[in-house]
Amino acid sequence: MKFTAIVELWDDGTYSIYVPDMEKHNLNAQGTTVQEAKDGLLEGLKDYVEMYESMGKEIPEAFIDPEFEYKYDLASFFDYYDWINVSKLAEKAEINASLLRQYKKRLTFASEKQINKLQTTVNKLGKEMAAVRLI
Repeated sequence: MKFTAIVELWDDGTYSIYVPDMEKHNLNAQGTTVQEAKDGLLEGLKDYVEMYESMGKEIPEAFIDPEFEYKYDLASFFDYYDWINVSKLAEKAEINASLLRQYKKRLTFASEKQINKLQTTVNKLGKEMAAVRLI
């Protein structure tokens, strides 16, 4: 099964991941980095499976090889993909680089229009990269 996992940076500087579609199981995790939170999410899933097994109960289908599609707030995105050059991405998305750095640091928040511009640019770059063939 495929589930959306939301990744967000909290005010205390930690990252949180939660899976809304697994709400009744409260599958979530926190970490000091996005990767640490992702690892915690998988560990939490493993703990649920072990709990069901130890109780002799059937493991819910949702816990059997789930696939997560991660959705990031901008700060989390830039933490996880820390190799992205913010200035160059801003240039490609036709967004002011200084403003994008403010989004990255959560000093201000992007409007829906700005998020859509970034989403379109990131998707376009992903398609371009997927088409690259090295020799």
